[in-house]
Order: sequence, then C-alpha cells, then structure tokens
Amino acid sequence: MSAISKEVADAEIEELSVQKPWGPRIIDTIRRKPLGAFGALIVLIMIFMAALADVITPYDPLVNAFDKMHMPPSAEFWLGTDQFGRDIFTRIVYGARTALLVGFVTAGIGAGAGLVLGVASAYFGGVFDLVLQRIMDVFMAFPLVILALAVVSILGPGIQNVMIAITIPFIPQCARVVRSSALAIREIPYVDAARALGFSHSRIILRHMGPNVVAPFLILATAFVGQAILLEASLSYLGLGVQEPTPAWGLMLQGGAEEYAESAPWIAIFPGIAISLAVFGFNLFGDAVRDLLDPKLRDR
Repeated sequence: MSAISKEVADAEIEELSVQKPWGPRIIDTIRRKPLGAFGALIVLIMIFMAALADVITPYDPLVNAFDKMHMPPSAEFWLGTDQFGRDIFTRIVYGARTALLVGFVTAGIGAGAGLVLGVASAYFGGVFDLVLQRIMDVFMAFPLVILALAVVSILGPGIQNVMIAITIPFIPQCARVVRSSALAIREIPYVDAARALGFSHSRIILRHMGPNVVAPFLILATAFVGQAILLEASLSYLGLGVQEPTPAWGLMLQGGAEEYAESAPWIAIFPGIAISLAVFGFNLFGDAVRDLLDPKLRDR
C-alpha cells in the first residue's frame, strides 16, 4: 500500500471512530431536515398535551353546562364552547389522548404483525409464501377506509372495535413491504449459517432476519400513526367510532359540522385544525425518518 493510500485509510478510520455527541448530532439533523423537525415538534406537543391534560385544561371535558352553549372564543373559553356548553379547548386536549392511543396501538400492532408475517413469508417461501400473499392480496384489494368500515360495521362502534378495524388493514401493507426486504436478506450467508447451526425457525426470523428489516418497519409504523388518527376521526364522524361523551376530534366534528356551521363555526373549525396538524406532523416526521434510514436518500 502506498503512503498516500495508507494516510487516506487512516483518516477514514479516524473519522469513523470519532462519534459526535448527541447534542451536535441532533442540531445537525434539525438543520438538514427542518420539516422533519417541525413534524417532530408537533408530535411532541401532542404527547405533552395528552400526558398533562389534567394540568393544562381548566374544565372537565365530560360536564355539560347548558347555560354556556355556543359561546364564541373568549378569555374564559379560549376556543369557545360546543352545543352542550363544554369547553372546546379542553375537549381537544383530551381528544389528543384518544388520537394517540388509537394511533400508537394500531400502528404498533399492525406494523408488528406485518413485520412477523412478512419475514416469515420470505423465510419459508414455497406454498406458505404463496398462500399468505394471496390472502394479503385479498385484503389489499379493498381501500383502507372501506375495509375499516366493513370491520367496524360488523363489530359495532366503540374505541376497541375501532382499533381492531384500523389494525387489520395495516397488516398486509406492512407485510408486503417487509417481505420484499426480507427476500434479499434470506440469501445472505449468515442465514444459512444459522440454519446449519441448528437454530430454530422462530429464532432465525426474530433475531437474525427481523432486526435487518427494521428500517422499513419504522418508516411504515410512523406513517401508520397519522393514517390511524385520520381514519379514527373519519369513523367517529360517521358515528361508527368513538361514542359520546368520550373526547374525540372526529366526534367533535360530527356534532358541529353541519347544524352549527353558520351560527357557531368554531365547533368544527378547531377540531378540524387539530386533526390536520396531527396528520401533517406525523407525515413530516415519517418522511424525515425515511430519509435518515434510507442510505440513498441520506447521502443527498
């Protein structure tokens, strides 16, 4: 090796060995991905609101005050009151709990189940892969909203049934994407080495193949949270989701979208803004996660 080549190699090794502290790395990421940082800020604000709803809200979200119905935004009621006299700001803050609960639970279970099924389908192949993928094709043939509507119509309204209805469509979407990545990983020699050592199929799938497809899994899980929030709001607006008096953004839209559009428009405007910001924030954050985890996009 020439002297110049040796110096270059030593410089690359030294550069790789020096790790930036977390603070400068976070600042550098914010500078490179300002929209992703803005999305993360929205997500953090939602989590803060949901966690400290009892502290930052002055009223009970479930108590009706019929002497204060349809009051416009003021110093007493920052975002006004609804048709039952309940403070809209309080309902929106508590509604963040419902949105995040549905979003995180459905995205976690749906993406997790899709991860396992996708890796297992790629690992076993053959008839198992063929049958499983045809089942996934059947589910993916239906639009997301239509499939969720069908499931919740069978199970009935309620937050638990809504989470089941939203989780089911997420599974085939994640399984299909993860399978495409796992097919390439299956051909890597360390998988054959694990088989030769006598490791069980579950250990190879969960410990050797699963961690290597975590990048698309995280990207899909982040995107699923925003989709789940929007889908839950849609189902609640149609009367098939969360039921009164539980605070939920879609349910708030149902109560004020048409009847009070002219006399008290704030009943529908502010929940709509909350839904839009939540979905917008998770989408921006998901795009940033994709760019950071994808080597091709990360180098641009």
